[in-house]
Amino acid sequence: MSIKKVMVIGAGQMGAGIAQSCAQSGFEVLLNDMNEEAIEKGLKNIEKLLTRAVEKERISEKDKKDTLNRLSPSTHLQDAQSCDLIIEAVVENMEVKTKVFSDLDAFAPKHAILASNTSSLPITEIAAVTKRPEQVIGMHFMNPVPVMKLVEIIRGLQTSDETYQAIKTMTEELSKTPVEVNDFPGFVSNRILMPMINEAIYTVYEGVASPEDIDTVMKLGMNHPMGPLQLADFIGLDTCLSIMEVLHEGFADSKYRPCPLLRKYVKAGWLGKKSGRGFYQYS
Repeated sequence: MSIKKVMVIGAGQMGAGIAQSCAQSGFEVLLNDMNEEAIEKGLKNIEKLLTRAVEKERISEKDKKDTLNRLSPSTHLQDAQSCDLIIEAVVENMEVKTKVFSDLDAFAPKHAILASNTSSLPITEIAAVTKRPEQVIGMHFMNPVPVMKLVEIIRGLQTSDETYQAIKTMTEELSKTPVEVNDFPGFVSNRILMPMINEAIYTVYEGVASPEDIDTVMKLGMNHPMGPLQLADFIGLDTCLSIMEVLHEGFADSKYRPCPLLRKYVKAGWLGKKSGRGFYQYS
């Protein structure tokens, strides 16, 4: 099938980034959120990033205007009836996501593909609340979306080959690299990354070293561009905890047990960069 018009649900950092990437690649895009302020903020952030790209001569002024002209705001899920692909990018919570997919199933046209940007939750379970499980798939973009080239494409139990091929082709049209992944907790990226972050938090918790020194070891010793604790702050400690809980529950293996210090920080509201404080302080 041919994908021409896309709806992105959730105007936060990930949703806005997905919307920008789609619009820059020539797709008509509806950026949907129940909160009008969130949409306004998301669109302003996209314009800001495009302006910066023009200043750095990565794109032309015409490219910027064309991209913005392809973006439209939406506050109603009913708007999905005009779309070929709907990408959900809401909070990492199964109850919230299944509600969105159940509602979308009623509004989206029969041919439309429903995709989730979930970073760890099972696509098969999300697909089960719809009457089109063969047309449900995972598209796990990396943050920041306009910069990062990888998209994990997750096939649920019933995802059809036609759906997978359409999303693989579309991902390549976004100038990104698709990687096919089967439906396991955490997929590939977070199954490997999050236990490393969790172990780094344990080394703080046990007093092995300071957050700064732990990050320095990983940057200078392992050639990582960013230390695991700084990266956790950028991802959001609440998101890290959610993913660790999915891994712990999904595999029933104690090696995925979230560090008590991670739980404590989240309960304190120390969520990382977005709250102003995590393992580091942000002004």
